[in-house]
Order: sequence, then C-alpha cells, then structure tokens
Amino acid sequence: MFADFALRHVPPLLVATVLTFGGLMPFFNAEHAIMEFGLPKHIAVSKPAQSVMIVGSARITAIGIALFTFYLQGKLEAVDTILLILGYVGLVDGYVCWLEGVPGKAIFRTLSGTLIAAWGWATGLQTTKK
Repeated sequence: MFADFALRHVPPLLVATVLTFGGLMPFFNAEHAIMEFGLPKHIAVSKPAQSVMIVGSARITAIGIALFTFYLQGKLEAVDTILLILGYVGLVDGYVCWLEGVPGKAIFRTLSGTLIAAWGWATGLQTTKK
C-alpha cells in the first residue's frame, strides 16, 4: 500500500497514530490521561472514572488499529468512513468537556472532531469519484 502513498494520506495516518498510541495512555496513568483529555481534577482522581477511561480508551485504540489495518489493505473508503464517523466522537467529547466546565477543551475537541470528519467526507468524495 505504501507504493500508492499520497500526501492526502498523512492526516488519516496521523489520526490513526494518535488514536492507537494515545489510547494506551490510561493503561499507564489513568489520572493523567483524564487530565490530558481536559476533565477536571475531581473526576481524574476518581477510581471509577479511571476504570471507565481505560475501558473507553481500549475502544479508541481499536479504532486506531482499524484505521491502520484498512489503510494497509488499501480500503481507503473504509478509512474515510471511519474518519467521518469520528466526528460524532468529537462532538460528544466536546459536549462532555463543556458540561464539566472546560470550554477551551470543549471547543478544541469539537473542532478537532469536525475537521477529522470533514477530511473523511472530502477524501471519501474523491475516492468514490474514481
């Protein structure tokens, strides 16, 4: 697949990398991962919240691995579809951060998810027109 590499593949591969390896952070330090996510300290120190963060992050890592897998298989439409769906994740992340009183992280997460989804939609249109 790398023989067909194009610059437009960089953003999806960056997203796959961030999801795959960023999703591993809670396994090593869940409190820090919750703080990096943008949630307040009172949530980060909660043992139940840490357990939920680890479980949720395993799923995010799986999505990152799926992106890499589909990319290496040459299934670019599947990659674009996953990127588009990740927009929903960004909206939920932003909503939760907003509810928890961290508007800066809420805006960042919402915009990031929107940009990732827009990339998936735009490159998906290019892929299906061929």
